[in-house]
Amino acid sequence: MRKQIKFLTTIAVLSVITISGCKKSFFDRTPQSAITIDNYYKSVSEVQATTNALYSVTWFGWCGKSGWAITDLAAGNGKGSSSDIVNFFNFSVTSGNSQLESAWNALFTVVAQANAVINTLPVKVDPGVDKAVVNNALGEARLWRALAYFHLVRTFGPVPIIENSADYIKDYQVNTAPIPDIYKFMVNDLKFAEANLTPMIRSGYGTGRLSSGSASALLSKVYLYMQDYTNARLEAQKVISSGEFKLYGTDITSKTYNDLFLTENNNNEESVIALQWAKTGNYGEGNPQQAAFAFNGITTTGDGYSLLAPTYDLQDLYQSGDKRRKATIMLPGDFYPEINKVNGGYTFPLTANPADVHAAVKKYVVGSPADNGGFGGRQAAANNTYMMRYSEVYLILAEAIMNGASASTDGAALSAINKVRNRAGLGDLTIINRNYTVPNPAAAVAGAPAQTPARLIVDDILNERRRELAFENDFWFDLGRLDGFNTTNHPRAIALIAQQDRGGANNDVVPKRYGNGYVTITNKDFYFLYPAAETNANPKLLLPPVPYAFK
Repeated sequence: MRKQIKFLTTIAVLSVITISGCKKSFFDRTPQSAITIDNYYKSVSEVQATTNALYSVTWFGWCGKSGWAITDLAAGNGKGSSSDIVNFFNFSVTSGNSQLESAWNALFTVVAQANAVINTLPVKVDPGVDKAVVNNALGEARLWRALAYFHLVRTFGPVPIIENSADYIKDYQVNTAPIPDIYKFMVNDLKFAEANLTPMIRSGYGTGRLSSGSASALLSKVYLYMQDYTNARLEAQKVISSGEFKLYGTDITSKTYNDLFLTENNNNEESVIALQWAKTGNYGEGNPQQAAFAFNGITTTGDGYSLLAPTYDLQDLYQSGDKRRKATIMLPGDFYPEINKVNGGYTFPLTANPADVHAAVKKYVVGSPADNGGFGGRQAAANNTYMMRYSEVYLILAEAIMNGASASTDGAALSAINKVRNRAGLGDLTIINRNYTVPNPAAAVAGAPAQTPARLIVDDILNERRRELAFENDFWFDLGRLDGFNTTNHPRAIALIAQQDRGGANNDVVPKRYGNGYVTITNKDFYFLYPAAETNANPKLLLPPVPYAFK
């Protein structure tokens, strides 16, 4: 965080940054441009440009490696052996880990950028600019700030709440805030965003900008984590009733779940919050995920490192007929017409064996620049990164309706989860397609056979979330909240992780699993250590949290 505060005096000219042209080096030096905050913010377009960087480059460090190392390696979705990430897989991360530092820096950079807009725009904007335009930009900034804090608090636990980064330029030693206060801070930001962002109806492909529906959707998720099921349900239903978003492919028969992640379908009607990467192919401006995920040779740009491969535990979770499996995980023999188009498509090799699991990640892997209209480059694909999708709103609604119960026969909850399952090609959830049974109720009519009603249990939602959102930086956080909000005891999550097959297999025609990949963790593993560089600069991070004085 100290690095972010150090350059805040230059961030006030954030408005001149564009999504397509932002340079990482901008943030490390005083800009030479004559444009300043005193002669900018004169028009609607200039005000709208103030938040552009929040949609892309500020998130680069999180998306490049640290985000999925934390959320998918630790969660048991992925397996990898690179020296800077393997410790997340086996829970041996130290405070000196470079990806831990990268996560911290990236997320507090988002906070700092958002703060620059929030604190500078209202006092520097030309009075002739419509107030609704100004408030919309402020709503965008406050939503991005809330999202950064959502990641921070779920990764590290108590962290400092910084509302005006300029306040700490000379003294950046600041106490952490209690977790409930951080959630209250996020809720306040999101309520402002919900009230001030422009409503939209996303018919076809939109601009990628945030809307009031984006704020409501994220607010529903934040309430869910707080176990405020009443408000989570209200916000989720508000999003669904608005008609702003749609489940992609449900009304276009030729489109599938796999198409959600292709460059040509950026900003589709399911996109609630998404990073807008540049198409230039320049490092630091494009999507870095394909470079890490793709199997050797797919990208043709010299990257594609298979740093992350899907564990057998995740592979086993997909049912036969689930369209999400092939769109998420490449298995030997899988064919993809959208990759290597010039040669008729791509087949994942029968001999491929990344990380000894005989599979690779497909999600966010889109192929070469030629496969993507000439856009993208080395470590810089042009496809968006989803931060939230509409399908998750249905899963939030189902869980909120259950209201913390372990099981439910509520038709509305079942309907919500079945919408997600049906889009994936699966039938409605019933007792038959699960590996557990429940007692049959008394027959409704004397002498008729007893019937078992469809019944939703919390494990159904957890598993559906995992299948739907794999490699979208989510499942580790689901495990962290499994035993309750702001708890230090995680018996259920610990037991679940202990059962995960995180091991590899040999190279037989029918691979034999080694059965040696099981891990045991403790309660302290659910939050990662603060980076050593940060605690050295700010020893107050190690002190007990101090209640935050809300303004």
